[in-house]
Amino acid sequence: CPYSEYQDWYKLGSLCVKYYSTPLKFTDAEIFCRREVPGGHLVSVQSNDSNSNISELQQQNNNGSTPHIWLGAYKIFQTNEFLWTDGSTWDFKNWVPGQPDNTRDTEDTEDCVEMNWKKEGGWNDHHCSEKKSYMCVFKQSA
Repeated sequence: CPYSEYQDWYKLGSLCVKYYSTPLKFTDAEIFCRREVPGGHLVSVQSNDSNSNISELQQQNNNGSTPHIWLGAYKIFQTNEFLWTDGSTWDFKNWVPGQPDNTRDTEDTEDCVEMNWKKEGGWNDHHCSEKKSYMCVFKQSA
């Protein structure tokens, strides 16, 4: 990535991405990404290639820890539609078969999205209160 202070970030097209292994709740991870770098967010996925690249980076960096990371996607409870925290268009999805299912025997609904590299980068809706590893992303300036 373009600047010396971002040497430990990976370049994916016009994006810079960094894996963080310290688990955080979804909202805390998004806040961390916003504070970490100008224009930062949890990673959003716009294509199959992007999904594969992010899944591969996750697998390379997790050192045998959990195969799940937060993506920057969440569900609006009024409409049950998913959105990206960076405001990008929700026009690609890679749900594991049977997902999203919003199931669990608690009152806490599954309103956030995780990626699992052991399931070929497949997505699952999950409880936002769970702590997971995550990736931050920012777009390089032209």
